[in-house]
Amino acid sequence: TFAHPHQQTEADERICAPFRGGVVDQAIVKSMLEASEKGQLYRIQPKSSNVGFCVNSAAGRIEARFKGIQGGLALRREVWGDKSQMLVMVDTNTLAMEKDYLQNMLKSEYFLDTYTYSKILFVSTKLWWRNPNNAFLEGNLTMHGVTKPIYFNIQISTVPNKDPQSEADIVVTAKSFINRSDFDIDNLTFLVSDTVELCMRIEASLFRK
Repeated sequence: TFAHPHQQTEADERICAPFRGGVVDQAIVKSMLEASEKGQLYRIQPKSSNVGFCVNSAAGRIEARFKGIQGGLALRREVWGDKSQMLVMVDTNTLAMEKDYLQNMLKSEYFLDTYTYSKILFVSTKLWWRNPNNAFLEGNLTMHGVTKPIYFNIQISTVPNKDPQSEADIVVTAKSFINRSDFDIDNLTFLVSDTVELCMRIEASLFRK
């Protein structure tokens, strides 16, 4: 079965639109839209979500976050090793950190090159539940023009006693480690470590008709 046309259009405009036009396999977009019919589709709340990274450098440990986040989750908890789907798109130009000179360095062509590569994309391929709240997430990360498989340890929790100021129904936290050289970010090796810790804290709201 497929989502009701009106519901499908709403979900497409609000969640799936950034992933149209060949950005991801359209079968994935279709799967996300089908999840909306079953009450399994969650929309990422950009204002309260962030994707960040930590890396050791000659200047100490560098922590940075991106605030421009779009996407959603089709969360199918009923099957162990299921077909849950997660799409996350990050605007690299929203990188923020305390020290401007480090922020400018990380956004420059010597590191992320945000002018040329304005988006980071994560497309999940499988989610393995360890228990009702913890899972192992597999997927593909596209960054700096390179796509590589990546694995996250994630925790999913519901939001108790919802804050009336928040639309979130669930919170997803995820961590992983990558080598930046695998994504052709191999400059400044004398200043910045090759190992980078990635972390996400996503607040998402159930897509409602």
